Amino acid sequence: MLFDTHAHLNFNAYKEDSLEVLQRSLDNGVWMINVGSQYSTSKRAVEMAEKHEKGVWAAVGLHPIHVREEEFDYEKYKELAKSKKVVAVGEVGLDYKPEYALSKEKQKIVLAQQLKLAEELDLPVIFHCRMAHDDLIKILSENGSRIRGVVHCFTGSWKQAQEYLGMGLYLGFNGIIFKLNLEEVIKKTPLEKILIETDCPYLTPLPAVALAKAGRNEPLFVKHVAEKIAKVKELSYKEISRITTENAKKLFKI
Repeated sequence: MLFDTHAHLNFNAYKEDSLEVLQRSLDNGVWMINVGSQYSTSKRAVEMAEKHEKGVWAAVGLHPIHVREEEFDYEKYKELAKSKKVVAVGEVGLDYKPEYALSKEKQKIVLAQQLKLAEELDLPVIFHCRMAHDDLIKILSENGSRIRGVVHCFTGSWKQAQEYLGMGLYLGFNGIIFKLNLEEVIKKTPLEKILIETDCPYLTPLPAVALAKAGRNEPLFVKHVAEKIAKVKELSYKEISRITTENAKKLFKI
């Protein structure tokens, strides 16, 4: 069994076949959390999860790249998060890619609101961070031990990884580990703090590109991430699958 802790079958890329892709994953022993990036995709993630008794959960949140086009409505997201299938607030965080950098201060304000929501509802947080690790580390360190969660699609340095791990956070790895050299971080990160994910439809693992529909990633391909981590850690695929699944269940209280 595998656990894709960061999927987006609730996105338009799966508008025509989301149920087919979802069922294919479940049939092959892959559970998942579909993660929201706006209210609309958060709502869709919840609706998808509520149709499945097991194997599918949801996270709700406003992604930093969308703070310019959507105002964060605390009460609306809070109501959505009351579903028993919502296991996290996310994905939220900071994105300083040049085209989003003008909204840095707005991103920080919205992040603070969503951290408050997570604390009120006692939910872990799924963090998005691009070109902004130092600022995110500073903000989280100021929140002390109140924050639980995972830095998804981790691409930072080992030094930054240590900062997150020191706060008790998990690190999420996906297909980007086939493009960037993250072996030092993977090797040094305690296995009990690693989560695996796809971030589908994005970041298709290199070994799955030929199988992907129009290059589109899907939860089933998380097995390639597990295989790569197993190789770096010099452990069996079975052991990586078991421990990362246990980690996901523990963090998200599943």
